Amino acid sequence: MVSACGRIHGARHEAHRQRSGSGHGAHGGGGGGSHGPHGGHGMEPDATVPQLAAVGMVSTLALALGMVAPANWVNLTLSARDVGGAIMPPGMIMDRDTPAAAMLDMAAVHPREISASYGLEVRGDRRLEPRIEGGVKVFDLETSVIRWAILPDVRVDAYAINGQVPGPRLHIRQGDRVRINVTNRLPESTTIHWHGLILPNEMDGPAEITQEPIPPGGSYRYEFTAGQSGTYFYHSHDHVDRQQALGLYGALIIDPAAPQDEITADHDYVIQLQEWLMREGLTFPAMPMDGGQPNYFTINGRAYPSTDTIRMKVGETLKVRFIGTDNGFIHPMHIHGGPFEVVARDGENIPESARFLADTVNVGPGQRYDVVWQARRPGKWLIHCHIGHHTTNNNVEEKGGGGLMVVIDVQS
Repeated sequence: MVSACGRIHGARHEAHRQRSGSGHGAHGGGGGGSHGPHGGHGMEPDATVPQLAAVGMVSTLALALGMVAPANWVNLTLSARDVGGAIMPPGMIMDRDTPAAAMLDMAAVHPREISASYGLEVRGDRRLEPRIEGGVKVFDLETSVIRWAILPDVRVDAYAINGQVPGPRLHIRQGDRVRINVTNRLPESTTIHWHGLILPNEMDGPAEITQEPIPPGGSYRYEFTAGQSGTYFYHSHDHVDRQQALGLYGALIIDPAAPQDEITADHDYVIQLQEWLMREGLTFPAMPMDGGQPNYFTINGRAYPSTDTIRMKVGETLKVRFIGTDNGFIHPMHIHGGPFEVVARDGENIPESARFLADTVNVGPGQRYDVVWQARRPGKWLIHCHIGHHTTNNNVEEKGGGGLMVVIDVQS
């Protein structure tokens, strides 16, 4: 097509040059020449018939390819009704087999769905005190879409419980009867799963398996007796790829019925891990796939240097409860300043004879580790993920790091 068009253009240019250079029309009369009965020049087309045919054939082929190729690479059966105003992450791989449901789960949180906005002065993981009804501890949880600050100048659009990320901490005792009323204010259905707990099946939370999903505006009551103790958590079990990645989770701490069964320390700190994907002012659920990789990381809803500072004195001990609230990534969590003792895993205390020293534990999605660290020397000691990218903010270090970092400030 290029050579044929070039020949046509060259032929037209040469004809124009010859006409301009002659100074006379075809019949030599005056400067304008004869224009024929309709005011034209009466000239024959510059291109030959084979050239015009070649251009026509190439154009037809290009048009056909333009119609067939998209059908081979994207799903042209989807309509605006199927995907609405869904905005896909830049670089996300989609093909003709990508269904509408997948696109909706991968899409950005739409700003029109945001019901409230919170700055750094509002914390996540705030302990929620229950009310007592007939001897039952009652908690009320409400899901919604909010704008949440993870750094002074960075806000994500998040799925929240009670207007915070992570959701409120539920702290109960082994043997307690609890009732949790969940009201859904999200734009899609949801449920809550009580991760690791032994429960009546209808209280377990998987959507369409043990219960009908909670529709937008609907509610569901979970009620059970806590038969275990340790470090647990709760999270969405409907559209999990989307909802948990956008912040729908919280810590559940269950004290043992016998206080002597608790492994104690001078300080007790919960760490909940999460990844975020922020592009061009929009928040997408982070996923371990091309186009879905995260660029921000948070501990308890904040990225370093906006994470907490834990203050201790030399000789004191710190119990860290690592909770894998993250949805699709493994984080090797490391503490500087000497090894810690791993005392519990997935809510179960490790027998004293089987406990071990380590300085790094791989915290995968859903896993929990309780470790006890002793402050041996004064100074500033880090708790952080040992994957370098996970200690940056959009690939940039601030004040020595970013993302999954917490400072322990030890005074003598």
